[in-house]
Amino acid sequence: MGDDRYLLPNAEEAAAERFAAFIELFDPSTFAHMDRLGLAAGWRCWEVGAGGDSVVRWLAQKVGPEGYVLATDIDVTRTRAAADPASRHVEVRAHDVAHDPSPEGQFDLVHARLVLVHVPERERALAAMAGAVRPGGWLFIEDADPALQPLSSLEVRGPEQVLANRLRSGFRELMASRGADLAYGRTLPRLLREAGLVDVRADAAFPVAHPACARLETATIHLIAGQLLEHGIATPDEIELHLANVAAGRLDITQPPMIAAWGRRPS
Repeated sequence: MGDDRYLLPNAEEAAAERFAAFIELFDPSTFAHMDRLGLAAGWRCWEVGAGGDSVVRWLAQKVGPEGYVLATDIDVTRTRAAADPASRHVEVRAHDVAHDPSPEGQFDLVHARLVLVHVPERERALAAMAGAVRPGGWLFIEDADPALQPLSSLEVRGPEQVLANRLRSGFRELMASRGADLAYGRTLPRLLREAGLVDVRADAAFPVAHPACARLETATIHLIAGQLLEHGIATPDEIELHLANVAAGRLDITQPPMIAAWGRRPS
């Protein structure tokens, strides 16, 4: 099951490398935030747009068999591994948060990472997630803000960085054409308050020149190469050259800031 509106489908082979890079870049921050929110045994959690299985497995371990973790995505190809057939406290379900009815039951924690920025109907999706939080529970959203920092290479020293930044600009154009809001991350604190949540806070993670940034760049370019060619953004030689520059370590690749925002449903 998939969605052709999504530029970066989970089922593609290169998606596995993207998920591995996200794990290295962002899982530590995600888990630290969840710990600070008080995540504990017995909690009921909904992981929206799970993609891979690292966050789902970590949540399952934290809440234990007395808790419950629901992992949903439009494509659960790479999430199913998190569901233990011998346990009922982890459920993986194909679900479109913007269109399908919200899961029944109130959750102690609802979390989504890099989901809403890609969803054209993000207002409806956010309302669905906020509505699933029980009184006293938390909604925790992490989304990128590519417009806040649009470059692939922050220091432009030569043609390698110019090419890298041009391809990143093309990637952003492709995302926007699919309905992505490239300035969405910065709006999260306000949107959580408008959803009726209290104790709203936010911060950001901004990886620069991390080895996983280069691996993420390579996997992303492989996924979107056909689109870059089809839309005249790059030639085959330019794509090959950029991938060679990344592999040779000639670029300090960075990623857009990941804005993390969280808020509590009043008791």
